[in-house]
Amino acid sequence: MERPTPSTPLVPLHYVHLGSRGPEDVVADPHGRVLTGTADGRVLRLHHLGDPGSARVETLAQTGGRPLGLELLPDGDLLVCDAERGLLRVGVDDGSVRVLADRAAGERLGFCSNAVALPDGTVYFTVSSRRHPLDRWIGDIVEHTGTGCLLRLPAEGGEPEVLLDGLQFANGLALSADGSFLVIAETGACRLTRYHLTGARAGHAEPFATLPGMPDNLWRAGPDGPIWVALASPRLPALDLLHRASPAVRRTAARVAVRAPYRPAGTIGVLALDDHGRVLHHLRRRRSGYRMVTSVCTTGEHLILGSEREPGVAVCARPQPR
Repeated sequence: MERPTPSTPLVPLHYVHLGSRGPEDVVADPHGRVLTGTADGRVLRLHHLGDPGSARVETLAQTGGRPLGLELLPDGDLLVCDAERGLLRVGVDDGSVRVLADRAAGERLGFCSNAVALPDGTVYFTVSSRRHPLDRWIGDIVEHTGTGCLLRLPAEGGEPEVLLDGLQFANGLALSADGSFLVIAETGACRLTRYHLTGARAGHAEPFATLPGMPDNLWRAGPDGPIWVALASPRLPALDLLHRASPAVRRTAARVAVRAPYRPAGTIGVLALDDHGRVLHHLRRRRSGYRMVTSVCTTGEHLILGSEREPGVAVCARPQPR
């Protein structure tokens, strides 16, 4: 994906307000409902999003932190990556919140970002940055720290193991259709990375796709569906140039960036890829009123977009399968 890929229009149909800012990740359950977490610590279930007149917002739990990436478990409960509390298990029926992991490699998990659960109960998850917390995330993107990592939590629990370090703002995760590898979004490098779970290259990582923007959360409905990629920002040539500067220059720029008001780009986009890294859909909208798309999922005939900044989700037309 080194060359620019042709795009088709991303068509917003309507918006559903949630009463709080920042539905950072969105995932669809088998009944077509959408789950998300907001900046006030709530985990929500959204009903009937295709019909703005009957859409309903249900509060399932309060994490006491900042929920980011979500992963549905086979029993219907949720894995929640909380930027303040670590990796959580949330009961969608009783609102219970249990901490599965809040430390790794002798450090507190300060920026847990996204998770994938395997059928055997093993959980893989990402930490975006070991240097900058969520409220200073732009500092990590600018400084280009490479302190993100991929971790593994065994089914029996315990302290997570760091499998892969040095990632540029590790973010979304998705499992391949055959379960042989993970795809990791590296937001700060505008790329996806493949991490092999099985075979001769198990434990090794390699490039999977170079993207036209900064990837955030990844989502797939199941092994037959594509990997959906939310692009939180278009690629920025000035940032690419800064990343080639010395560490001292980047640190200085990061200190300035975290004090300046962040203005998201007006262009939003999402991609759908197959397990070979080939683009199936590239949807884009210029001059969008809905900014900084950090997640995307599908339900019925719709794409649902989430954003770390917006006060609701956007409901868009789903493209025809290819």
